[in-house]
Amino acid sequence: MSIRPDEISSLIKQQIENFQSDVEANEVGTVIQIGDGIARAHGLENVMAGELLEFSNGVMGMAQNLEENNVGIIILGPFDDIREGDEVKRTGRIMEVPVGEELLGRVVNPLGQPLDGQGALETTKTRPIESPAPGVMDRKSVHEPLQTGIKAIDSMIPIGRGQRELIIGDRQIGKTSIAVDTILNQKEEDILCIYVAIGQKESTVAGVVETFRQHGALDYTIVVNAGASDPAPLLYLSPYAGVSMGEEFMYNGKHVLVVYDDLTKQAAAYRELSLLLRRPPGREAFPGDVFYLHSRLLERSAKLSDDKGAGSLTALPFIETQAGDVGAYIPTNVISITDGQIFLQSDLFHSGVRPAVNPGISVSRVGGSAQIKAMKKVSGTLRLDLASFRELEAFAQFGSDLDQATQAKLSRGERTVEVLKQGLHQPQPVEKQVAIIYSLTKGFLDDIPVKDVQRFESELFVYLDSNHKDLLNGIRETGNLPDDKDFSAAIEGFKKSFNVSK
Repeated sequence: MSIRPDEISSLIKQQIENFQSDVEANEVGTVIQIGDGIARAHGLENVMAGELLEFSNGVMGMAQNLEENNVGIIILGPFDDIREGDEVKRTGRIMEVPVGEELLGRVVNPLGQPLDGQGALETTKTRPIESPAPGVMDRKSVHEPLQTGIKAIDSMIPIGRGQRELIIGDRQIGKTSIAVDTILNQKEEDILCIYVAIGQKESTVAGVVETFRQHGALDYTIVVNAGASDPAPLLYLSPYAGVSMGEEFMYNGKHVLVVYDDLTKQAAAYRELSLLLRRPPGREAFPGDVFYLHSRLLERSAKLSDDKGAGSLTALPFIETQAGDVGAYIPTNVISITDGQIFLQSDLFHSGVRPAVNPGISVSRVGGSAQIKAMKKVSGTLRLDLASFRELEAFAQFGSDLDQATQAKLSRGERTVEVLKQGLHQPQPVEKQVAIIYSLTKGFLDDIPVKDVQRFESELFVYLDSNHKDLLNGIRETGNLPDDKDFSAAIEGFKKSFNVSK
């Protein structure tokens, strides 16, 4: 039996075409130094900045310093089992986190791994933790209000969707409470929330999560937690993980609020990493790129243009000051990146004014464009009134005789302070805020004793809910103030039935 040469060649060609090689090329390096959550490896010639690397014990790391003869790696997990001489393998993937609707209602770490004991996350999508901020042409000016439910903020320092508003103040004076109340207030507002806890005690974070759960806010919230006991790389990565999760929603046309609590601890974790990686320290021992650390995070907040889906990502970064020193390095850095700041003052907090917002140095660079028309109309003079009251209050302590106009200003100021006080976890809808501020600025509270002002407010809301629901609905639906005559008549009607305490 003879076999023709053309048959042999066709068989060989067929075998070559169907040949499948299972050889996999991996670039592997060797750990040459290890300690304090930092490894140095030799032999990873083509590694990318920010690339995920895998150690031989399965722990992941992230390439941070690309030097001439070694790579500085931050270790994203326990590093006790890693030894000099161990292998470290490239994955070819830039550091990324899982994103999507599946994360809502969950507590995760900065790597997207669940911490709440509710089983694995069934996510299919991921996003890199570092991505370019939207360009100028992809943005639109901030024009929609983000209602915090806090009278002092919504009336004087309004926040718009897509804005970056810094919350700054000493420790333990209610910064976290402002964020929690703002998230609770989004229940009816169609805004998804992400709370990033950086370096907080586990008990504190558990308390915040429980508050969300009790008020039904966990359903639309993702909690990203890098606790005080976690390694510094996780504290450094957590805000980027949070904003990446938020961007997924923003680019799908949704509105997102991200709270970073707080960036002072992230900067300290980054300083720790940088000094261990032998980066040169600068002012206050922070590395030179600490400004870039926060600017590339906060620049990703935006109100997108209609062509891009009109979604928004609003950022509330927190900074902790030492004894009210806003001129320190990190506070001044973040103030210069953000679109305004809400300054909380410890003196006000300890004197019972809560939230302890100081309207004198607090500012919103978006201003009235982030308020509904009704609020803009009734709160126009509120800030100036309060500032002049604070000055007069200091002057009046000297006990000199005051003329009638000054006494009237002091009297109005006392009632203004009382109206702006608000209980913990009691955010108020904007229409009710408008009603009480209207009552204040139109003089309905001038003859009400200061001690009765808060009772007047709560009873007024009950009365309006029962008898004038149409006025409140009108403010909420149209954003406009009702007819002066009708609104005044409604408040006057309530005032006649209000019992002043003896």
